[in-house]
Amino acid sequence: MDLGLTDRVVLVTGGTRGIGEATVRAFGAEGARVALTYAGAKDRADCLVRELGGPDRALAVHYDLARPGTVEDLVPTVERHFGTVDVLVANAVRRPAGRPRPGFERLDPADWAAFLDDNLTATIRTVQTALGAMRAQGRGRIALISSHLAAKGQAGQEVYTAAKSALHGFALSLARDAGPDGVLVNVISPGLTTTEGALRHLPAAVLEKAAAALPTGRLGSPEEVARTVVFYCSAANENITGELVSLVGRG
Repeated sequence: MDLGLTDRVVLVTGGTRGIGEATVRAFGAEGARVALTYAGAKDRADCLVRELGGPDRALAVHYDLARPGTVEDLVPTVERHFGTVDVLVANAVRRPAGRPRPGFERLDPADWAAFLDDNLTATIRTVQTALGAMRAQGRGRIALISSHLAAKGQAGQEVYTAAKSALHGFALSLARDAGPDGVLVNVISPGLTTTEGALRHLPAAVLEKAAAALPTGRLGSPEEVARTVVFYCSAANENITGELVSLVGRG
């Protein structure tokens, strides 16, 4: 199947690890030109650029959700390098610091407001800066990476799940607004995935319990998530928009 991605320009935020890194490689394998962002892992980003064929085929851009200047500059930087952005995969996320969390009622409002700004507002602004050129060229694909926790919930993750849940309402409305101009918008919601970070930080018993709850008896891989993202952002998807695509079985 020709996915129509040869020489298309794909921007993947949070593209140096886990699902983002797998997504960068998957688009590269389809012949796309890929811009990927990093917050701190510049060396890793530069290695991916070399792997994908150098500056003619790939670009690494600094992008920090907590720094509005990098959010505002991202799309213009990619457009200056490649001329356009055909596909945006909004994968970057800022997770809470690894410290004991108080109960929800004791969270400092400044902390949760900043977290929503970083994980929701910054994503919406990035989409906003990419959308105009997509409308003008009469085509575009946007994938917003959410989390299974937005549907299931988890104690201690109230603000994170609020941010991720909001992506679906945003996508539903934007799909209706941008659909007549050829821009399709979908939310991809992975379950617990066998990323490097999950395998390193989560106890084996937690991973085994999560896998056992799924119909297949196993967790998905970053590469499986990436293939789903590629499909929804390709020419093979001509009319699917405003969907929440769950990659979790009925566990």
